[in-house]
Amino acid sequence: MLYYAVVFFVIAIIAAVLGFGGIAAGASSIAQILFFVFLVLAVLALLSNIFRKR
Repeated sequence: MLYYAVVFFVIAIIAAVLGFGGIAAGASSIAQILFFVFLVLAVLALLSNIFRKR
């Protein structure tokens, strides 16, 4: 999932450089959503691993 967030971030940067504002905004918002979903899942996996070892 982090891979897809980085891909959309790169697409947003390229679109912004080329002047496609709408596409850049859409790609950056998708990248942000995917990144935050990745963070939540990573924290849940970390907590699950901590509580499973007890």
